[in-house]
Amino acid sequence: MKDNRREFIKKSVLGAAGLSIAGNALSSNAFMGANDTVNVLSVGVRSRGQALLSTLSELKNVNIHTICDVDSRVLDERTEQVSSRQKKKPKKLKDFRKALENKDIDAVVISSPDFTHTPFAIYAMQAGKHVYVEKPVSHNLNEGFLLVEAQKRYNKLIQIGNQQRSAPTTIQAVKEIREGIIGEPIMAKCWYANNRESIGIGKKVDVPDWLDWDLYQGPAPRREFKDNIVHYNWHWFRHWGTGEVCNNALHELDVCRYAMGVDLPLKVSSKGGRYHHQDDWEFFDTQEAVYTYENQKTIQWEGFSCNSLNQYGRGRGSLIYGTKGSVLLTRNGAEYYDLGGKLINENKEKAYSSTTDLVGAGALEVYHMQNFMDAIRNGSTLNSGVEDINYTNAMCHLANIAQTLDTELEVDQKTGKIVNNAEAMESWGREYEPGWELGL
Repeated sequence: MKDNRREFIKKSVLGAAGLSIAGNALSSNAFMGANDTVNVLSVGVRSRGQALLSTLSELKNVNIHTICDVDSRVLDERTEQVSSRQKKKPKKLKDFRKALENKDIDAVVISSPDFTHTPFAIYAMQAGKHVYVEKPVSHNLNEGFLLVEAQKRYNKLIQIGNQQRSAPTTIQAVKEIREGIIGEPIMAKCWYANNRESIGIGKKVDVPDWLDWDLYQGPAPRREFKDNIVHYNWHWFRHWGTGEVCNNALHELDVCRYAMGVDLPLKVSSKGGRYHHQDDWEFFDTQEAVYTYENQKTIQWEGFSCNSLNQYGRGRGSLIYGTKGSVLLTRNGAEYYDLGGKLINENKEKAYSSTTDLVGAGALEVYHMQNFMDAIRNGSTLNSGVEDINYTNAMCHLANIAQTLDTELEVDQKTGKIVNNAEAMESWGREYEPGWELGL
């Protein structure tokens, strides 16, 4: 398996198809050499983090220097796993802030919960490190724009972990769409379907001895521990998570925006609710978000967290409609259709990537991480730089706000701020635990 994945890297285009709108560039030429080893600190290594550790282990001249996690069981297990894959045994720490003090570390890979993404990324850049951070970019709108500002101020790279931006078939399809293969793109539709179970009603219990609950909460104001939060279910609590639209829609919405060639929308509306279980889940299990742009062009996302009926034979995907045809884009390929609905061409990825499981591993992850390493070493353009991807990130947060307030939002396309609803702007940011504030 290892040899095959390395071969995928060699054979793939690694995002070098000429579409460089996503990358944030550094203003200096202080890059590492092409063959230099990149020392990585990985924070949050349970599920998605484990997949990223596996990917990092496959890449040439990458050393997993330090691993951080607040779960002592996971920390010990991942340290042993990595030790079996590389020559040097990684260091292990609970508090990643202490790890940032090590000047040998070049880059930080962040796959901890959503509410830590922006704070951890800013702390890492302030310590002089480049950053790979999982989506979503932020826990709220303010953080996303703050992270863009921080990247420019600290002059470090930030790659966002929406790996389809590094899919050769998607890159090629977007290039062809820009060249007019389907005429003018006028509308895009994307979707996600799963069958998530109830998270139940949480009970206040003692914190497990393997968990540092205070450190887990990090920048979030303190709450009592309940037995249905850690690990995965934090996604569905507003205090820590961002709901399905930020958890999964960001992937496909970004593909649609990338293909349509648009940034922030003029208007955002969203409908749906929590229908399938009576429990502590605070977001929506059914959501239809619509984004309106100039000339009435639209992007639409349909999210079904508890109904896994596929669309177009797939649990997730992006469909771009044009005046002369359509293109269906997934992590595993592109399909081209004429106006009569006839399949006229198909371009499959050379290697498979998972779609609706909780880990999301596969070839695209390898391409995406390799692109990040190439940018660190020689200044290659990032496929998923924070300034561009934050537009998609903002779209997701705006959908949550629109649905919560049951209103259509009007958006300032330069700042992302909501211009027609003062109540909506109350969700722009959040309060932070003392000592964890985000100062630039």
